[in-house]
Amino acid sequence: MTTAPASRACPVCGRNDAEAYLQKAELRLIRCRQCAMIYANPVPAAFASGQYYDQAGADYYLSPAKLESDYAPVRYERELRLFRQHCQGGAVLDVGCSSGAFLFQLHQRFPGCYQVLGTDVSGPALDYAEDRGVAVLRGSFLEQDFGERRFDAVTFWAVLEHLLEPARFLAKAGQLLKPGGLCFVLVPNLRSLAARLLGARYRYIYPQHLNYFTRATLTTLVEPRFSVIAFRSTHFNPLVVWQDWRGGGKEISNHERAQLLQRTTSFKQHPLLRPLKTLYTLTEKVLGALNLADNLALVLRKRG
Repeated sequence: MTTAPASRACPVCGRNDAEAYLQKAELRLIRCRQCAMIYANPVPAAFASGQYYDQAGADYYLSPAKLESDYAPVRYERELRLFRQHCQGGAVLDVGCSSGAFLFQLHQRFPGCYQVLGTDVSGPALDYAEDRGVAVLRGSFLEQDFGERRFDAVTFWAVLEHLLEPARFLAKAGQLLKPGGLCFVLVPNLRSLAARLLGARYRYIYPQHLNYFTRATLTTLVEPRFSVIAFRSTHFNPLVVWQDWRGGGKEISNHERAQLLQRTTSFKQHPLLRPLKTLYTLTEKVLGALNLADNLALVLRKRG
């Protein structure tokens, strides 16, 4: 396997005409002059191939703090609510499923409604998913042969930002969907309040993220194959804003990321903090209405 960094054209429009946007340590972001997409170029080989997630990244995704948070009932409450609103049953494929937590929650909350399958490049994470009863398919999604199997829904929860070629993943998802099938996408929002306030100090501007979407660029990416039937700006973590503002942009280790996720999950479940949760929920709704929340979520219907 090559160790040379991968150089690429714009992942949205395919043009090779870009200008410098941001430099953060070794991470170089550029902006496409044609469609305004922000993306990393060049891309380290381990991130381009996905090898990082099967090796070094596995320690983070399988850390006790990360697993405790991912399998907590509150972890995927927004994604599950959005998913359930549009898909009440059928065959579901979760691409980039990691340890299988979303599919596990879906199966636990709505038994008998869904037939679930997860896929990922991270072998250790899939081992854990299987141990929790989640059916998995191993290896690169683009190389997998699904035969005649088709799905009612394909999900990409916090996945497209990690991919060298997100358009190819969406194209394959479209091929695997039944007529009228749905695709669910969630990515970080480059125009969020956190990203606007923090700039390069924001912890989610880092080498694992290869693509930095706005509502406009994400819509441009998906529209050749899908029609957008729902849009959300969702999630807000004030602890991240506070810590990154104070930290001045210092690198956040995977251990620190997992600890923060664990702490945030604990706060959400603490009964004495319910009044604060109400205020938090209201703040998130306001930011969402202004497209300033941390993430962008799209529900897409297969064209044709």
